[in-house]
Amino acid sequence: MTIALATCSLLPDGSDDVRDLVGALGSLGAEAEPVVWDGDVDWSRYDLVVVRSTWDYTSRRDEFVAWAESLPRVLNPAEVIRWNTDKRYLRDLAGAGVPVVPTLWDPDDIPSEWPEYVIKPAVSIGSGDTARWGPGEEERARAHLRSLRDAGRTAMVQPYLSAVDSVGETALVFCDGEYSHAGRKAQILTAGAGIEGPVRNDRTRGQVSASTATEAELDVANRALAAVPGGENLLYARVDLIPGPDGSPLIIELELTEPNLYLHHAPGSAESFAKAIAARL
Repeated sequence: MTIALATCSLLPDGSDDVRDLVGALGSLGAEAEPVVWDGDVDWSRYDLVVVRSTWDYTSRRDEFVAWAESLPRVLNPAEVIRWNTDKRYLRDLAGAGVPVVPTLWDPDDIPSEWPEYVIKPAVSIGSGDTARWGPGEEERARAHLRSLRDAGRTAMVQPYLSAVDSVGETALVFCDGEYSHAGRKAQILTAGAGIEGPVRNDRTRGQVSASTATEAELDVANRALAAVPGGENLLYARVDLIPGPDGSPLIIELELTEPNLYLHHAPGSAESFAKAIAARL
């Protein structure tokens, strides 16, 4: 059994998750190795490709999706990757009755009804080209919105939910459709920082710690996963949630392509994921 854990040229040895999975799969007698997704590779030599830290695809999404669709066996499935690599999937979730953060798609102007808001492209990861804007920053916000639209990118505008500052985001991780563990991610976007993003020397920003999912969070996450086209074949999923104005959880992102699964924060989770991967063989 030979398994490729797809990564990117920026991380040829893979992320921490990849390295944990290589060891856990090895203990099960399965040979696994990190492989750069856009390298000169004979993919037919692998029994299975598991997409992991492919964190450089956003400027080449079409190429990335075509690569996934060319593979004989890939997880998550290529149809899921195509759907999930454009955040317009949030419209599908909202249409299915799943509570998501309110979103304006390609608006003509910045919103007047939200005191603070976030502008970002629909194809992005890691807060790329994303900024938090507020009072007094209207012209810079309009320039950000205009730059995305002029580049032919779908722009998203969402209210900045104040609970992010105090509570952060909660990420629920699923393995083979079953809840595994959760992580809590601290605030990333800084007020007044604009497109430059977070204060880079503040190590607390975006820091992840172990967490426990509430029943309300689990309910929203399970409803979201049930609405995924082809979701019955998911190997992994990460559902990112933020408390709304009334405290109820809202989906900010549904990560089904290359999410960090925070295996370091949940003892035994790498072994559980390795067993799930081996079972697919």
